[in-house]
Amino acid sequence: MERHEFGVAVRQLRESTPPAAVGLPVGRRRTQGLRREELGELAGMSADYVRRLEQGRSHPSAGVVNAIARALRTGRADYERLCALAGYAAADGQVPHEIGPGAMRLLERFTDTPMFVSDAAMNLVAVNSAFLALRHWDLTGDPWEWNIAWRTFCDPFTGFKQSVDDATDHEAILAAQLRSTLLRYPADASLAALVDEMRSRSRLFDTLWRTPRPVAAYESSAAFIHPDAGAVTLVGSLLAVPGDDLAALMLTAAPGSADAARLAEIVGAAGEPAVVRVGQSGPG
Repeated sequence: MERHEFGVAVRQLRESTPPAAVGLPVGRRRTQGLRREELGELAGMSADYVRRLEQGRSHPSAGVVNAIARALRTGRADYERLCALAGYAAADGQVPHEIGPGAMRLLERFTDTPMFVSDAAMNLVAVNSAFLALRHWDLTGDPWEWNIAWRTFCDPFTGFKQSVDDATDHEAILAAQLRSTLLRYPADASLAALVDEMRSRSRLFDTLWRTPRPVAAYESSAAFIHPDAGAVTLVGSLLAVPGDDLAALMLTAAPGSADAARLAEIVGAAGEPAVVRVGQSGPG
């Protein structure tokens, strides 16, 4: 059964991978995705061996799994799934920071909704102009100024206010996510340095790290204090981005509310919609 499931996963990834995404010419094709011959050439194996893998008639080595993942340029989540189906532990590696086409499409399509995309270490990697229009994310010059967890526990925003209950949930979510990420990427020295520094700087974070708090829902409400428009209350909903080990956060106001009207004014004054890649120069 595991061989069959691994083969099905490889075939699905092969057939859903655009040739241009792996550096191959598109040309005229009768089917979408890559041919077995193309995957075999990219991964350094024969097309017949790829066929046997997809049919569940051969069990791959860990090296073969890695070669297929590299050839298809899979995201971390798909790579981990292939490893699990083949019975191997995924390589530790580094937290991936590249934003894929799926996450970019989210940011491009929801132009009137403040959104950002973050990596598994809670670093922002891209935001839309609606998010920047809130003008609460001030830059401090700190190496971790684009890290959500760091800004929450060690360098809080002045233009971001939450109730005690919402803040409690938000803090618990961030600590739980960082803990999970460090377990998946134990070889990432930058991530380990971030966690060590946060545990040293924030007693609350250290407490949550040692004794995690249960989380019921991955969303919370906050008031964003715009310097010109005043406070607007928005609810943040966290969405996983499959394949890239990224997450997207959407900020929405209650339909028909004064906050929704104020948000529309803020976003409308921001000018043409855009997606901005962001990040920090230091570790993390």
